[in-house]
Amino acid sequence: MTPEPPEELVAGYRRFRATDYKAQNSLYQELSHGQSPHTLVIACSDSRVDPVHIFGARPGDLFVVRNVANLVPQIDLDGGRHGVSAALEFAVKRLAIKNVVVMGHGMCGGIEACARGLDKLESTFLGPWLQPLESAREQVVAKIGDAGLETVCDHMELLAVQHSVERLKQFDFVSEAVQSRGMQLHGARFSIATGILEWMNSDGVFEPVEP
Repeated sequence: MTPEPPEELVAGYRRFRATDYKAQNSLYQELSHGQSPHTLVIACSDSRVDPVHIFGARPGDLFVVRNVANLVPQIDLDGGRHGVSAALEFAVKRLAIKNVVVMGHGMCGGIEACARGLDKLESTFLGPWLQPLESAREQVVAKIGDAGLETVCDHMELLAVQHSVERLKQFDFVSEAVQSRGMQLHGARFSIATGILEWMNSDGVFEPVEP
């Protein structure tokens, strides 16, 4: 027996067809011939943090990669299946995007899991995936000590974004695009509770964006 699509999704699709798709039909017709997004956003899979909504983007504006804790892992040339690296390569080399943004967020479950200790996770895939966060956790603990889980997570969210932005530079095609055509690398964090977006400056400091 073929499962019926969830009612919530069907209702949402019908609203979309009756409103957004209808209103932007000419844009969708144009996009049917190809895409040229200006920015790649590497964001968290968290259901509360949608880059398209946060940045008020239109269809075709953003090339979005989402994963647990908005990570850019270490470069790995083992020939395996590496989703973030593949999307990054496609966006930079094929789509010639102008910006790459690593966008973290407050109350991140992946950050909290690492802060509590990856050895406590009973998982097959999540623990290894979050391993790159260990360096951020160690730095934070060394700096602020036992300051409580919430404080540790707050610091880790920012440092993890910094680390991911730095790991982008491991990829030769990223460095080449930065040097040859001025592609820019950015870090940001969005607060679910307040709606504040913080942007990382050239010194690695996160400053609120004026609403």
